[in-house]
Amino acid sequence: MKTVVITGGTDGIGRSVAQASLERGDQVGNTAACLDACAGMSVLDFQASTDFAADWGAWHKQHEARLAAPDGFLAITSINWLTETPTRFPDAPGEWAADDSGITVDLAPGEELTLDGTRITGQHHFGRVPERGGLFPSDAAGVYEVAKRGGNDILRPRHPDTPLRAGFRGAPAYAPDPLWAIRGRYRPFDEPRNVTVGSVVEGLQHVYAAPGAVEFEVDGQPLALTAFNGSTPGSLHILFTDATSGVTTYAANRSLQVPAPDADGTVIVDFNRATNLPCAYTEFATCPLPPAGNRLPVAVEAGERIPYEAEVGEA
Repeated sequence: MKTVVITGGTDGIGRSVAQASLERGDQVGNTAACLDACAGMSVLDFQASTDFAADWGAWHKQHEARLAAPDGFLAITSINWLTETPTRFPDAPGEWAADDSGITVDLAPGEELTLDGTRITGQHHFGRVPERGGLFPSDAAGVYEVAKRGGNDILRPRHPDTPLRAGFRGAPAYAPDPLWAIRGRYRPFDEPRNVTVGSVVEGLQHVYAAPGAVEFEVDGQPLALTAFNGSTPGSLHILFTDATSGVTTYAANRSLQVPAPDADGTVIVDFNRATNLPCAYTEFATCPLPPAGNRLPVAVEAGERIPYEAEVGEA
């Protein structure tokens, strides 16, 4: 069993290794001994552990709901790389094209889309879409993501009746363990760095702004991960792999959002909230790979595991 060192004190985050083992029942070798050890926990320790698991459960349920939404990533039916030649695709209305001025759709009579409450018919120019940006026009049959990834304009239709979405069983994960909520330190770079990373799509590259790195320890071993800007102001986004990658967790990457650091740079790196990117589920994703230095030599037995769908595909 992996013991994680939470540096700088626990502040209600840590708890007994015995209790951690009990919650991971499939990894416990001596259940009776573990129960005896856990019986000595204080009411406050037990309540903190229960609250931690409940908070994680609520968060993970929301995460799964977003993934499996009618217009979520599991609903994608194709990825289409747009060119200057107008092209019709079998799972989207209209003919689609892209040039330096942006993306255009030409809808045939009887076809229409709606974007932000506005009805679209005939020829419509969406303009230039920023990198990692997207627009989502829709009709009664689905949603049609218009986006730019790695400098390429793409169209990704999303239909709620896809077999992948219909068969979704949830995202498997390790049992939540407070020992994997690690206190660390954010070290900002003197200047933000543009970091180029690869993609699950061969030949595609992504560029992210990295404002700094997050430092922490596991079993006394100092580690660091380059962090990108997160989805909310001041927050951080980390892409990483570890010794479980390709064994019990998705091989290419996992993603972790880190709340904004405290004034002194303190952060909580909660690996329980490490998630699979969409590419773990669908071939129609363009997910980035981690920076070269974000390959941890330790086994992070926390967060989401290999999706059921991927396990079936490998069988």
